[in-house]
Amino acid sequence: MRGSVLRLNRLLTTISSSPVARVLPLANPKRFCSSCHSTKGSSLKMADNGAWGAWQVESSTFTKAVVAAMQKLYPEEIADKSWDNVGLLVGNSENDAKKTKKVLVTNDLTYQVAVDAIEQDVSVIISYHPFIFGGLKSITNKDPQQATLLRLAKAGIAVYCPHTAVDAAPEGLNTWLADIVSGPHQSQRSVAISCSSAPSSHSGAGYGAIGHFDNAVSLSEIILRLAEKLGGLKHVMVASPVGADVKTTKISSFGVCAGSGYDVLKKAEVDLLVTGETSHHSALRAIQQGQTLVQVFHSNSERGYLQEVLRPKLEAAIKENVPEVEVVVSKYDKDPFTILDVNNLK
Repeated sequence: MRGSVLRLNRLLTTISSSPVARVLPLANPKRFCSSCHSTKGSSLKMADNGAWGAWQVESSTFTKAVVAAMQKLYPEEIADKSWDNVGLLVGNSENDAKKTKKVLVTNDLTYQVAVDAIEQDVSVIISYHPFIFGGLKSITNKDPQQATLLRLAKAGIAVYCPHTAVDAAPEGLNTWLADIVSGPHQSQRSVAISCSSAPSSHSGAGYGAIGHFDNAVSLSEIILRLAEKLGGLKHVMVASPVGADVKTTKISSFGVCAGSGYDVLKKAEVDLLVTGETSHHSALRAIQQGQTLVQVFHSNSERGYLQEVLRPKLEAAIKENVPEVEVVVSKYDKDPFTILDVNNLK
C-alpha cells in the first residue's frame, strides 16, 4: 500500500510540472457557460461583481399603474382575507409585458377568457373571482386552471383579483345590488357585517347590505326589477314561506349579498334575502324563519356591476396616469348554468 502511494505522488508531481498542465489546468473554477447565463436581450444587467438573478427583474410599469388604481378604488384592506385570495396573483415584467395599454375585466378567468385576452393583446386582466385560491404544488397542462396560468404567463399577461374588496366597498357590488332591489323607493341602509380594517377613505365598508323601506314594496316588483337589471333574466329561483303568494307578498326590509352570500345574511332580521346562490338547507332555514329568499345564480348577481360600474371607474382612475388606456369587458365571460326547458328536447 505504501509503495502505491509513493508511485501516485511521483505521477502527480510529474503531471503538475509538465508544460501541458501549465497551459491546460485540470479544473477551472471560473468556467462559465455564456449560452446558459447570457443576459443579452433581457432586462437583467450584470452587477459589478458579476452577480445576476431574479431580484433584478423589473415589474411592468403599466401593471403597477393598474394595481394602484384598483387599490385606490377597492383597497385590499377591506377584503375578507380570512379566506379570500385577493391582489396581484400573476405578475409580468417590464421586458415581457405587452406594449399595449389595455385591460380586460371578467367575472371568471376561464381558458376562453384567457385566449380572448391574448388575441386582444391585453396587458392586464382584472378577474373579480380569484384565479388562484389554494396552493399549487405543480403547474402542468393537465389541470385547466394551471393550463390557463401557463398560457397567460407565456403571453406576459398579469392577473389582478379584487373579489371581496369589491363586495365591501361603500359604493361597491352589494350597494349596487341593494340599489336594484330598492329601485325608486326610499330605504334606510346599513351593512350586514362591518369591516373593521377599512381605511378612512372607505369608512362604512362592510359585507352585505341591509335595507328598510319607508313603505312596503311588492315582491313581484322587486323580482321583475332584478331580472331586468341583471341582464334580462328569464328565470329566478324563489323560496317562500309555506302558504305565501309571491304576487301578493309585501316587503318591508331586505338583505343582499352577491355570489354565495347566505352566510353573510343569515342573522339579518329582514323579510327578503337576495343572493346569487345558496344551499338547499339554507333555503329551508330561511323560509322556516318566515323569510323569502331569491337567488339569481352566482355570477349573474355580480357581472352587471363589473360592466356598469367597475369598468368605467377603473378606466377613469388609470387615465389619470396613463391617458391612452383602454378597459374592456370579456365577451366570453358568462354564468356556466342555463335553465333548460326539457320540452325542447322532444
